[in-house]
Amino acid sequence: MITSLVTGGAGFIGAHVSRELLKLGHHVVILDDLSGGYEENVPSEATFVQGSIMDHELLEKLFTEHKFDYVYHLAAYAAEGLSHFIKRFNYNNNLIGSVNLINESVKNKVKCFVFTSSIAVYGGLQPPMREDMVPHPEDPYGIAKLAVEQELKVTKEMFGLDYIIFRPHNVYGEYQNLGDKYRNVVGIFMNQLMQDNPLTIFGDGNQTRAFSYIGDLAPHIANSVNIRETYGEVINIGAEKEYTIKELAETVMETMGLEGKLRFVEARNEVTHAYADHSKAHRLFGTDTNHTLKQGLDKMVGWAKNTGIKKSQKFKNIEIIENLPPLWLED
Repeated sequence: MITSLVTGGAGFIGAHVSRELLKLGHHVVILDDLSGGYEENVPSEATFVQGSIMDHELLEKLFTEHKFDYVYHLAAYAAEGLSHFIKRFNYNNNLIGSVNLINESVKNKVKCFVFTSSIAVYGGLQPPMREDMVPHPEDPYGIAKLAVEQELKVTKEMFGLDYIIFRPHNVYGEYQNLGDKYRNVVGIFMNQLMQDNPLTIFGDGNQTRAFSYIGDLAPHIANSVNIRETYGEVINIGAEKEYTIKELAETVMETMGLEGKLRFVEARNEVTHAYADHSKAHRLFGTDTNHTLKQGLDKMVGWAKNTGIKKSQKFKNIEIIENLPPLWLED
C-alpha cells in the first residue's frame, strides 16, 4: 500500500488533501500540532499523530516507522501580514520545520515531496502572476516559502529528491479556521457575521484577489504524484476571476442570508492586486470548470453555520509591536 505523510492535515487545506489521498487508496499519516487546526478535521481512516515539524526526533521516528512513499507538506502559519511582526516564529515554523522534513525525506528515499508554497512569493509583481516571473516576496511569509522552493531545487540537484511545488492563492472552504482573525478573510467575515459584528476591511476594500474554493484544488494536489509531468514543476493553482474585498463581503452576506455592516479600518501594508495565470495547471491537469465565488461560498456556508461562532484568539507570540495594525492589538 502507498503510504503518505500529510503535515498540517488537521488544518484547512491538509484536511481536504488527506481525504483525496484516502480516495486514491493511500494510507495517510497526519502530523499536526493543532496550533491552527482541529482534531475533528482529521478523517477517521487516517492515522493521526499530534506533534510538530520542529521536532526532528519525532520526524525521524515517524519516517523510520512508516516508510513514507510521499510527503505532502501543508503545515505552515500562513499569515502574510502578521509575518512582519512574528519573524522568528515565521522562519522557525515555515522554513526550519520544512528543512527538517526535507532532511528526513532525503534520508528515507521518499519518492516525491509535494509542497504548498504561495502566491506570496510574487509579492507586488504585476498580475496575473506567472511561474516564469522572477519572484519578489514582500513579507517574511513569502520569503520563507520561496526559500523552501529554492531548497527543494538544490536538494533535487544534490540528492535526487523529486518534488512538486504548488502556489495556491486565497483558498477558502470547509475546515477553515473561523477563529483566526489574522488570515483567511472569508472565514473572518463569516465569523463576524454570525456574531452580528461589522465586517472589517483594511483600507478602501478595492484590493483584488481571486478567491479559490478548496474543492477545486485538493484533488489535483493529491493526485499530482501520479502525473510525471508535474515533477520538478512550480504550479499556480486557484480560481481565475478576481474580486474586490468589498465584493467578497457583499457576496458573503448574500450567501449567508445575513445583513451586516462594513467597518473600514486603516490600510495595512499588503499587495493591492494579486491573482495568477493558470495556463500550466490547465495543461497538466486539464481544464476544469471551477466553482464561482457564489457556488463555493454556498458549499461553505452550511458547514460554517453548523460549526458555529469561533472566538478569535489574540496571537500570543508577537515579537514586534511597532507599526502593528491597531485592530490586531484588540482582544
